[in-house]
Amino acid sequence: MYSDFYTVEEAKALRGDLPGAHSKNLFLKDKKGRFWLVVTLEDKAVDLKALRKTIGAATLSFGKPEALMENLGIEPGSVTPFGAVNDTEDAVTVVLDSDLLAAEPLNFHPLVNTATTRISAEGLLAFLRDTGHEPVVVAL
Repeated sequence: MYSDFYTVEEAKALRGDLPGAHSKNLFLKDKKGRFWLVVTLEDKAVDLKALRKTIGAATLSFGKPEALMENLGIEPGSVTPFGAVNDTEDAVTVVLDSDLLAAEPLNFHPLVNTATTRISAEGLLAFLRDTGHEPVVVAL
């Protein structure tokens, strides 16, 4: 069963003083049908119009929960780069914010939003590459 929090603000209230960087994870789809997982620092604003130009996407919108489950095997509120392990069709392009990668350690949900796991930036990159996802690193 998944908990009832889905926003960064709700997660902040529940985590207490857990050290390290915390993320905002956006599952997006562009007008051409491509899926994107954008991972940035939790407090960073993301301008979807500017982002699409940065990553070379068509017009972006939020992906539907069904597509999130189909491609990454996770529910809304539990979006995490660790979902790449379930993307065996390489349908999702992972985009990492360079500011996030400069932080240590990184905290993410381990496929459910009832827990948090910690990993180094180097470990995250290695994990993604091991799943067949070469992340696109950009400054957001």
